[in-house]
Amino acid sequence: MKLLTKSFAILAVTASMAFAERTAAPEGAEVYFVNLEDGATVSAPVKVVFGLSGMGVAPAGTEKEHTGHHHILIDRAPLGEGPDGEEELQNAIPSDDNHMHFGGGQTEVELDLEPGEHTLQLVLGDMNHVPHDPPVTSDQITITVE
Repeated sequence: MKLLTKSFAILAVTASMAFAERTAAPEGAEVYFVNLEDGATVSAPVKVVFGLSGMGVAPAGTEKEHTGHHHILIDRAPLGEGPDGEEELQNAIPSDDNHMHFGGGQTEVELDLEPGEHTLQLVLGDMNHVPHDPPVTSDQITITVE
C-alpha cells in the first residue's frame, strides 16, 4: 500500500509540473536569431547567437519579472503546431533531441548538426521552462548544413 501511495504522490507532483501556470510576457517582447537567416547555408558546427528585446535573460528557476531563458526547437513543427498543438503552450518544454534547453542563461551555442536541411526556432521559457503568455518565439527558419 505504501508503494501505491508513493506512486500517486509522484504522479501528482509530475502532473502539477507538466501543467504549470504560464508567466505573462510584456507587450512587444521578441526573441530572434542574431547571426542566422532563413535559407542560410552554413558549415558545422553551426554557431547560433540568440537575440532578445523587451525582456531579460535569467537562469531557469529564477523568479524575476519579465525574464526567461532560451530554448531551441530543432527539426520539428513550430511551437503550438506540433502533435500536441495548443497543449504544448501550457506545459514545460521537454528536453530531448528536438528541444535544447539553455537554463544557465546562455545566449549562444554551437550545434553539431548533420549535413542537410534543418529547421530551428527559438522559444523563451519562464523559470519553469513553460512558454510565456503570449509565447515569445522567433519565426522558424530553415538552414542547410554543408
